[in-house]
Amino acid sequence: MLKLFLWLRYLRKKKIVFLSIAAVALSVALLIVVASLFNSFINAFEQSAVETMGDIVLAPPIKFAKYRLLIERLEQTVAVETATATLSTPSLLHLGKGNVRAVLIWGIEPGPREKVTGFKRFLCKQKSSSRQPSFEIPGFPEKLGGFVGVGVVAEPDEKTDEYDFDAIEKIIGQQVVLTTGAASRAQEHRGTRTQVKRRALKFTIADIFFTGSYYVDKTFIYLPIEELQKALYPNEAEPIADQIQIKLEADAQADVAMAQIRGIWRWFAAEQLGWDLYLIKQTTVTTAKQMQSQYVAELRKQMGVLLVIFGIVSFSAVLLIFCIFYMIVITRQRDIAIIKSCGTTSIAVALVFVGFGACVGIIGSGIGAILGYVVTKNINTIEEWIRIVFGLKLWKSSVYMFSRIPNEVDWASALPIILSVVIAAAVGALIPAVIAAGTRPVNVLRYE
Repeated sequence: MLKLFLWLRYLRKKKIVFLSIAAVALSVALLIVVASLFNSFINAFEQSAVETMGDIVLAPPIKFAKYRLLIERLEQTVAVETATATLSTPSLLHLGKGNVRAVLIWGIEPGPREKVTGFKRFLCKQKSSSRQPSFEIPGFPEKLGGFVGVGVVAEPDEKTDEYDFDAIEKIIGQQVVLTTGAASRAQEHRGTRTQVKRRALKFTIADIFFTGSYYVDKTFIYLPIEELQKALYPNEAEPIADQIQIKLEADAQADVAMAQIRGIWRWFAAEQLGWDLYLIKQTTVTTAKQMQSQYVAELRKQMGVLLVIFGIVSFSAVLLIFCIFYMIVITRQRDIAIIKSCGTTSIAVALVFVGFGACVGIIGSGIGAILGYVVTKNINTIEEWIRIVFGLKLWKSSVYMFSRIPNEVDWASALPIILSVVIAAAVGALIPAVIAAGTRPVNVLRYE
């Protein structure tokens, strides 16, 4: 009760203590916002890879046939929920006179792909349909349809960084032309020579997709895998692919699943494709997140550097607590002497001030955590207001990859920050507490 009484009295009489609480709160809020925004960006970056390619990607060094048999065997394993094949090639998209874009074509099967990645929710026109996504053009079954990224056919507004979807939807149904190349082997008197032949492919835009990931929206075009194969490899009798993208069961462990997938692939490549050991070993089986691991590792290094810098800056809160508590101890010598003269031990007196420092840290950290949560969750609104008031666009999707700032609060990082700040606040009050404990009542009360 004595400790609580003194704490409340110092809070009431020494308003400067609230300055130390504010310093602690701002330090905690700053560190939480930095850690949360960095981790949110990293998580969004990894998740975008999963939404584009599935949980696990099997990528052989060359294109291969009989992929439907491989998918059938993969889906028979306990760890794999479903899988789908892709066939990819770079291309040039002609949208009109003088309007040419470099794109990446992915030949896909829309039904299986929806099961693996759930990409239907990104389609502008078909996302609300109860049917599976389809390349069909209503009323024109003979036409070849395709899905185009929103960034391929339009540019975001320079000021708002948003797309005009009313204008974009008018593009659906237009016919465009793709120009790509296909490699083939030609027989010559000296042997075989690889030739690259130009291929032109007309298709009608069946839908526009908007994933929120600038690279995907700016680069990708989806076409039916069978039609893409006919255009690129007309002499191939069997369906071919260059990747298998796999979705795991919810409770499956990625490492165990990859080991099973590698085993099935070794059997398939050796028995069904007749590949030698070199080609089989050149095949990569990895998670979509692991494919981004090098970039993510660099991001985490940058986050660590920033947290260290801001942590050093936030150390000023500890110095502020030390100065304020030292001032309290010096100006309240009489109170301390009276308490000690009543029989209170030096350790108990020291604990009063150490506990008061910890209390300041707890209150400040609590306020800082709330402030950090509010700022992080509303960071897009804050960024928008800065744009409106100051005309300054801080976040551009073309630079930072995503149309909106990822803003999930990372409590796993916030809790250690809060705990560290509370301990630091108690340490800041430690020296004044030692000085208070060393006070001799006879020297202070001699002339009272």
